[in-house]
Amino acid sequence: MAASINSDSMKNMLQFMKLIGQLKRVPRTGWVYRNVKQPESVSDHMYRMSMMALTIADHNVNKDRCMKLALVHDMAECIVGDITPADNVSKAEKHKREEEAMRHLTGLLQEGLRKEIYELWEEYESQTSAEAKLVKEFDLLEMILQAHEYEELEGKPGRLQEFFDSTQGRFHHPEVIQFVKNLNEERAGHLAAGGDGSSGSSESKKPRTDSS
Repeated sequence: MAASINSDSMKNMLQFMKLIGQLKRVPRTGWVYRNVKQPESVSDHMYRMSMMALTIADHNVNKDRCMKLALVHDMAECIVGDITPADNVSKAEKHKREEEAMRHLTGLLQEGLRKEIYELWEEYESQTSAEAKLVKEFDLLEMILQAHEYEELEGKPGRLQEFFDSTQGRFHHPEVIQFVKNLNEERAGHLAAGGDGSSGSSESKKPRTDSS
């Protein structure tokens, strides 16, 4: 079977993988705006989201599809970067840029794979399935878990409160809600022990709250 793969296809795959590799070097903008040292990359974020998809206990969702959605949802950022609400780019313009990037990326792939990956991205963007909605919750959950970890690393409980505030009322899946409850309980203990830690930052730019 391998012998049937032509040289041009492999050249295109090499270019695709090099572009995807850029995600390892694209920092998550919200953390940059909040002066977090050594902020995570977009691929760091998507990896833990994929692990959330792998470890969810709910048998009513397609875990394989959730993992694929998690791996694809921010793929365009290897070309357009991590655009946040603070960047004053409209949702329509953001979608247009990412759509163009996805067409370029998937255009390097053979037809079946091209269609699968592009349609996964569209599914997440349009939130048209239970899996896409769950992965959106993973997106927000991973963000606040990371915010909590940065507060721990910095020894400044409460400093990234706005990230938590931005997710209020946005979690609906029972397992995610329970995870958030446990996270908030752990964080509350740190806040009680260390003060509110919200002494403040004078940055004019708002943090990344989510990709929508």
